[in-house]
Amino acid sequence: MSAIIEKSEEVRMESVGPYDKQRCAPSVSTTDLADCDHCMVFPNRWSRIRYAIREPAAEFLGTMIFVIFGTGVNCQVFLSINPNVEAVPRGDFLSLNFGWASGVALGVWISGGISGGHINPAITFTLAVFRGFPWKKVPLYIFAQLLGGFCGAGVIYANYFHAIDIVEGGPGVRTISGSGDLLATYAASFLTPVSCFFSEFLGSAILIIGVLCVTDKKNGPPPQGLVPLALFILVLGIGASLGMNTSYSLNPARDLGPRFLTAAVGYGTAVFTYRNQYWLWCIVLGPVTGMLCGAFIYDTLIFEGRESIINKPNAKATDRRLHACPGQRGKLPAGIESV
Repeated sequence: MSAIIEKSEEVRMESVGPYDKQRCAPSVSTTDLADCDHCMVFPNRWSRIRYAIREPAAEFLGTMIFVIFGTGVNCQVFLSINPNVEAVPRGDFLSLNFGWASGVALGVWISGGISGGHINPAITFTLAVFRGFPWKKVPLYIFAQLLGGFCGAGVIYANYFHAIDIVEGGPGVRTISGSGDLLATYAASFLTPVSCFFSEFLGSAILIIGVLCVTDKKNGPPPQGLVPLALFILVLGIGASLGMNTSYSLNPARDLGPRFLTAAVGYGTAVFTYRNQYWLWCIVLGPVTGMLCGAFIYDTLIFEGRESIINKPNAKATDRRLHACPGQRGKLPAGIESV
């Protein structure tokens, strides 16, 4: 979810030199490995493989941790309500919001420095549209995120299946209303299809606006390394204020991964046929369209970076720059420096 890390094409080797007496910080020298005969980029075979897969692997691991925390708190809170499982309930709605917010923060923290910490197919797609994220990476990222969601839900199911047996009434009994909705998301019964879609659309739009804001260098971003904390606050706020209607999925991987897991462990095809393929028109299309809309609003009103399609120079601006005096090329219009 954090900003896409700009990676240099030049591979560098860093060495710690003598401490700077004034700043009390180690000096760093860089060496171009292409000019270094004795330097090893890949010390063994696995390091070469890891380098090739580390970005999708980071998305997989970050999404898995995110889903483990989120679906884990769902199971703990709701399964413990049954007196045959626990004498005292272990949590409430606030616990759910803290669990999901913690999952997002840690998932982004784990993967952010390697892959950018998307952990959400809708965010990956939106960044490809509005931030120039490479389209060739989109399928790999989405597959890794879905697989991470599936594995994360599998870990939680393995951890809680004894309690699920008690709540459902015995081994082999699996229903959506009994425990399936602890892993995947299902809308409240009083909602119309339009309301379901709007709830996911609204939450997703707010989420992407928050993400783009905290990663915008010209809009007071948090200090380096604290983007996950800002996202923790963002997700906690969304859950506390908008989470009731559809359990605020806002993330196709958070829902589809666990949904596939529930289908595999005995909940049947009902997880897909629920409300006429609810998973498609609400859980997939809701977040994707909501984030596209939110990104469009943010870039139209706030963002000034050239990587956005909203800020691409038109033909007239390009022609003016080509015909400008050499000393004026690349300069900002008067007054912008003070903004």
